[in-house]
Amino acid sequence: MHIEAFFHSDTSTLSYVVHDGRTGVVIDPVRDYDAASGHTSWASAEELANYIDREGLALAYVIDTHAHADHLSGLPYFQERYGARSVTGSRVGEVQRTFRDFYGLGDDFPVDGSQFDRLVDERDRLSFGSLEVEALHTPGHTPAHMSWRIGDAVFIGDTLFMPDYGSARCDFPGGSAAILYESIQRLYALPDETRLFLCHDYQPGGRPLAYQTTIREQKRTNIHLRSDTTQAEFVALREARDETLDAPRLLLPSLQVNIRAGRLPEPEANGIAYLKIPVDVLGRR
Repeated sequence: MHIEAFFHSDTSTLSYVVHDGRTGVVIDPVRDYDAASGHTSWASAEELANYIDREGLALAYVIDTHAHADHLSGLPYFQERYGARSVTGSRVGEVQRTFRDFYGLGDDFPVDGSQFDRLVDERDRLSFGSLEVEALHTPGHTPAHMSWRIGDAVFIGDTLFMPDYGSARCDFPGGSAAILYESIQRLYALPDETRLFLCHDYQPGGRPLAYQTTIREQKRTNIHLRSDTTQAEFVALREARDETLDAPRLLLPSLQVNIRAGRLPEPEANGIAYLKIPVDVLGRR
């Protein structure tokens, strides 16, 4: 198994191509978006595509760990270029229902996950080439958040960061610090040598980029949740920290796209697609 990581510096996002030399999957790809101009591009996705083409890979699936709130998803690029099937967790409908109302998308907006090609539940498996993806439901950051186990590697999305940065926020709709604690305990029950691959690295203190860790390292040194941290301690720390956090810079444009499996809203009569920005909603405590 080979894992190739790609870093999107504007959103501190890691995307991955995982393959066996012939067939692969893409995890958490990014569509570039400039908030000032409203311009989107596939520059980031094309970096992954260049690697896929250079390696001569077929692409079976393109996977989102969850409906991201900090970048636009690149799922459609890989569907259209390679015929990859888009995949996310089966509970994405709960997220769609919340944000359909938030954005005023109307009762005809589907909230059953049908925008994605494949929805997976806990322990579902997807085969690609000689490899297999096992789905692990790890809610807390969002109710539909999934981690993806391939061999000795788990792609954990926003569940945890590198040990020097801690854990994911839990103050989005449907989030829960207590539930995130339980999800992390499930991960911590995996063998200590299990490799964890992260969706973000914010490089605290200006340190070099890092995106791979292990269960052992997290249990020993994670600044929010070590092996001896109680649920009460974690919940108190996480909720206090969440109270200090601003909304992600691209939350408002991102979620309305990502609940559509990364597709922009349909163009209006003038041929232009528009994003909706709710006014005076966020920032209230």
